Amino acid sequence: MAAIRTDLAMEAHALCRETGASQLQGVIASEETLNGFPLTRVEIVDKAGEQALGKPRGVYLTLDITRFWRHEADSFQQAVESIAELLAPMLPAEGPVLVAGLGNQAMTPDALGPGCLSHLLITRHLKSVLPDFRETAALSGGVVGTTGLEAAEWVRGAAEHMGPEAVIVVDALAARGLERLCSSIQISDTGLIPGSGVGNHRMALDRESLGVPVISVGVPTVVNLETIAHDLAGEDCQVPWKGFFLTPDAIDAKIQALSKILGYGISLALQPGLTAEDLDALLS
Repeated sequence: MAAIRTDLAMEAHALCRETGASQLQGVIASEETLNGFPLTRVEIVDKAGEQALGKPRGVYLTLDITRFWRHEADSFQQAVESIAELLAPMLPAEGPVLVAGLGNQAMTPDALGPGCLSHLLITRHLKSVLPDFRETAALSGGVVGTTGLEAAEWVRGAAEHMGPEAVIVVDALAARGLERLCSSIQISDTGLIPGSGVGNHRMALDRESLGVPVISVGVPTVVNLETIAHDLAGEDCQVPWKGFFLTPDAIDAKIQALSKILGYGISLALQPGLTAEDLDALLS
């Protein structure tokens, strides 16, 4: 169990069910469809649920966008609209929002957060000419290994200066299943612990640390090879290579596409009067 790492609540829930827990206390899970995409909802409601899944209480929504990669008609627009629809109810009704893109832009599988900001409609500096738009600011501060600053530190500094009503953090995640790579989008109202899925826990970004609601948006881009080995050979499997991660082929193109999907989805959630076509015009 210890070698199986995942940031996805739906995978943690499935793993607990595999180990014999037919019904988990403190966890409510359901499945539905949104705009043609499978949607899994996992809600952790108490301490028992937190202990069972190893995640803080809250709502975790996972959207499966596999059909986007099959290039089905209108799948991009439907994915963008689905993200906006899931994200909007988690946001305060009004007030400024800070979007933080976490990750290392120099490492492609970890570049989702910074890449997303390139497709985000940022309006805080345009209040005088766009008075009807929700005030939105964005920031990407690199990783602690290159800056010496924890993400929680630079996000908190920006939040203290700006005074947002909510913070959205975007980051690359780790999955258990290969089929989840670049195909599952998790949205949660619990915040985020950067690096937790790859065994590199950093300071948490959540309501307690930032003082406002923190919503996390992420996509798994890597799977731990130890996890794959344990799934194939069992828990007693002795893995000679530790700390290795698998990422899909064409990861550069996939990160670019996912960055646009997330950036547009977040923008539509913050500016509900706009469409994807409007964003094409405004961000071109």
